[in-house]
Amino acid sequence: MNAVVYDRYGSFDVLSYKQVADPVPAAGQVLIRAKAAAVHVGDCFAVHGEPYAMRLQTGLFRPKTGVPGFDVSGVVESVGQSVRTFAPGDEVFGVGNGTCAELVCADASTLALRPKRLSFAESAVLPTSGLAALHALRDIAKLGRGQRVLVVGASGGVGMFAVQIAKSLGAEVTGVCSGRNVDLVRSIGADHVIDYTREDFAKGSARYDLVFDNVENRSVADCRSVLTADGMLICNSGTGATGLRMLVRLVRPLLLNPFVRHKLRRYLSMPNHADLVQLAELAERGVLRPVIAQTFPLAQTRDALAFVQSGHAAGKVVVQIA
Repeated sequence: MNAVVYDRYGSFDVLSYKQVADPVPAAGQVLIRAKAAAVHVGDCFAVHGEPYAMRLQTGLFRPKTGVPGFDVSGVVESVGQSVRTFAPGDEVFGVGNGTCAELVCADASTLALRPKRLSFAESAVLPTSGLAALHALRDIAKLGRGQRVLVVGASGGVGMFAVQIAKSLGAEVTGVCSGRNVDLVRSIGADHVIDYTREDFAKGSARYDLVFDNVENRSVADCRSVLTADGMLICNSGTGATGLRMLVRLVRPLLLNPFVRHKLRRYLSMPNHADLVQLAELAERGVLRPVIAQTFPLAQTRDALAFVQSGHAAGKVVVQIA
């Protein structure tokens, strides 16, 4: 099969497009003939091997999988021992390891049937970003009808799903994005949109029950300043800094939390079948509308990752495989 591979950490120059051996599904796994993969900033981290905490998952000294990508959609080619939920020919989407390849192995527990309302490319962008938004709003914030939510980074992959999921839960949503994306964020359901090039949300008079920060280039104090008395800040990036400063940014909300009146949260979003089914159902009902910023062929995965890392993608970036 053709795949994009790397055998060491580094810049995107370590990536090469070549033929490699077909993977074989282990017990509990499904082999997928991939149609599309979606890439996000976590894939960039995996190639760079930084922040170093990533290496606990990807390999301490060398990449274990050696193929970038986690999100995928495609057609089941075969199934491993003990898999009863899927059969060859099923159209699926979900999370695997090394999805920028023609054939991908994934645990059956991290897959679901693809929503027919969406294309393969649109289905591929749902898993990681859609689940991150769902888990933050439904599980961590326990968002309810009438609450006011500020989504920072509303034109990004997670942010766009957060706007739509928050609206589906009955919240009043304000999105923060650049001026060129104001109309786009409004079109996916935001009640109010703040153009950060013209207005500083931290200096506004509005107060929110929840700030969901997907950018983290503002201080915790700035975000807390717009919360209601018992409001919550959910931090979902840490990428507003590098090196040791990134580590400080990651742990600061957790260290501050016991000493402030606001609830400061970080969280891990883990893929599972039931929540992927819920995303598919929301997509089938038209509640979730994926927005694709740009599509790249498999051989140009390096360019796709560079585009993600640039921070200029409005929506999700897709690698088209078939």
